[in-house]
Amino acid sequence: MLLDEPLANLDYKLREELRAELPRIFEASGAIFVYATTEPTEALLLGGNTVCMWEGKALQIGETPGVYRRPRTLRVAQVFSDPPLNLVGIEKKNGSVQYAGGIAAPASGLYSSLADGAYRVGFRAHQLALANGETDRHAFHATVTVTEITGSESFVHLTRDGSNWVAVLHGVHEFEPGQTIDAVLDPNDVFVFDAADRLVAAPSS
Repeated sequence: MLLDEPLANLDYKLREELRAELPRIFEASGAIFVYATTEPTEALLLGGNTVCMWEGKALQIGETPGVYRRPRTLRVAQVFSDPPLNLVGIEKKNGSVQYAGGIAAPASGLYSSLADGAYRVGFRAHQLALANGETDRHAFHATVTVTEITGSESFVHLTRDGSNWVAVLHGVHEFEPGQTIDAVLDPNDVFVFDAADRLVAAPSS
């Protein structure tokens, strides 16, 4: 059975109830379901196997958690990230990492095993922490543009060196537009892609 975004036009409460119920319905029916969705969270909730599509092409096929945790390419990581994947360029050289925008740090964490060269680093919103007035060797000075508060979470939109980033924080956090804050990145919580946008390193969990 093919289901093409069956919950898209439902109200929020009913949609959440059916998302929890659908896996039980699928299992009880014994049928094979192909469920089309544009929402990564929906795919993760339903589980099973995922075919990640982009412009009519199947980019990666596998068990849903595996595709999410180890996207083979930058495009798969971008498709399977909501909010959008945060990106920054790096250059690894002589045991150190130079981030685009002038931030330098020791090549620790996942960076330590990289060969010298240029890479693109991606990290999801929950992998970016915020600190006010603190310093860290992997901290970036960023500017708050807007904060979206849902109640259980706060989505903090940032600009840094011409790039737009998003951090998601648990609970209610209020930041003023234009406020400067440190965005802190753990080098063990990043996806590293080579010049051909292929995955070369990923978080262990």
